[in-house]
Amino acid sequence: MTHVRQNPFQGTGVALVTPFTSDGQLDLDGLRSLVTHCLAGGVDFLVALGTTAESATLSKEEKATVVQSILEFNAGKLPVVLGVGGNDTRLVCEALHHVPEGIDGILSVSPYYNKPSQEGIFQHYKAISAATHLPIILYNVPGRTSSNVTAMTTLRIAEECLNVVAVKEASGQMEQIMAIIQGAPAGFQVLSGDDNLTLPMLACGCTGVISVSGQAFPAIFSQMVRDARAARMTEAQKGHFALFTLTQDLFAEGNPAGVKSALAHLGICGPHVRLPLWGVSSELDAKMAQHVSELRSGI
Repeated sequence: MTHVRQNPFQGTGVALVTPFTSDGQLDLDGLRSLVTHCLAGGVDFLVALGTTAESATLSKEEKATVVQSILEFNAGKLPVVLGVGGNDTRLVCEALHHVPEGIDGILSVSPYYNKPSQEGIFQHYKAISAATHLPIILYNVPGRTSSNVTAMTTLRIAEECLNVVAVKEASGQMEQIMAIIQGAPAGFQVLSGDDNLTLPMLACGCTGVISVSGQAFPAIFSQMVRDARAARMTEAQKGHFALFTLTQDLFAEGNPAGVKSALAHLGICGPHVRLPLWGVSSELDAKMAQHVSELRSGI
């Protein structure tokens, strides 16, 4: 029987932050508020323990608590994708053997710091593909990993690893992204990893996004994605430009400090991040307050 690949992660996914209290502890009440906010805003799936979750500074026990809490707060309403990546292939494969019940898929970033060759990247994903039955989203983010997964390598992975169902593309290289869309085998899809490039990427044939700003304003962002996927481009453009400057400012002093500032002004959770990350400047925080005020009033 031929395996038919299917990507269940389409539309708007949100890379959830991990809320902290002012003394640096997990803020599970804030996490509950965030998940509830995203569910009410109409997003299509949730992503736990991505880069935006500050997973690099969470202990193993904290990661387990965050994941179980998200699953509890979501209560089976939406698919949940878990970030499981790293620059030691053996450890990533080992972690995949212990994924909690209730997780629907894996987001796995390409290896960082080591700067592997394209063959090394291919062999890494081949190994992790064999380590899990769950669908995998490959994550290409050269700005963080210092190495690009080329279109040729992505398509090779897609051809040979049938449970790799999509790529989250955050290279910002539109020609590379279009080459992947054009050459993708049946069932393999492209998700945007850049909030402000999501609309043009959707216009080119990508099928969704894993968003940072979408968790602050899920109703606006997810409606923009629905409009674009339904070819209602005039409406989609309105949603895109409503969030365009906000999104630029969200990343101006690093992620997730920017979106945590916005979430604090929305009353969802505090702005606190863990070192070596640092909160936004007072000037940018004031800008975020203004964005929130304007978007709430429909300006």
